[in-house]
Amino acid sequence: MSSHRKARSSTGRPFSGRALRTVLLAAGAAGVATAVPAQAATGSGHAAFASDHVFSHADRAHHTQARDSFTIRQFGTVNAASARNQANAVSAGCSADDHCRSVALSFQIVTFAGQRTHLNAVNLSDAANKSCTGCQTLAGAYQFVVSTPTPFTFDAAHKRRLNDIHRRLDTLSRSTLPAAELKTRVDALAGEVTKVLDDAVAHAPKGHVKPDVTLHRHLDGWPGH
Repeated sequence: MSSHRKARSSTGRPFSGRALRTVLLAAGAAGVATAVPAQAATGSGHAAFASDHVFSHADRAHHTQARDSFTIRQFGTVNAASARNQANAVSAGCSADDHCRSVALSFQIVTFAGQRTHLNAVNLSDAANKSCTGCQTLAGAYQFVVSTPTPFTFDAAHKRRLNDIHRRLDTLSRSTLPAAELKTRVDALAGEVTKVLDDAVAHAPKGHVKPDVTLHRHLDGWPGH
């Protein structure tokens, strides 16, 4: 059995203008969908944790598998926060005449408040073809980190815009678009999310620390063009 992987890509906009210590990790065990309890997320002096993981597996029995996730984790004011986002896609045992398609996409939005918050943010993706000639496999992890001096919540208008993007992500993940075009379309949706978040923090309560939105993006796919 052979296994093929393409190098993943990562982009991000750096944190700026705030007293925030950020630690980015690129390894560790797979996470599951969990979140910090609400009572811990809203009070100061607490730590918060969230983990989201999307996995898809296509093979001769299930030629097409598509999974996606769009989660919003609002931590409130915390001293420390840990957020993990992961997407894994596998295509196995198919052929060029009987090919497979596996897509896993995870969008995670994390908001937190505080002037000296320790953030541990992990964002991973991996796509693998295992003895799968002519198969299309795509894994994309998009992690949006929103930092504000004081807690805020999304208003109805911003929620509607995010819900609309979520619906379109569902449609894209289940489409039959070639992997290269699918990447472009998903990147465009991520750009829309960033614009919504930028607009939301512009209307958030002001403080001594400038609000900021950072995108961590990891894409891994086969074929890799």
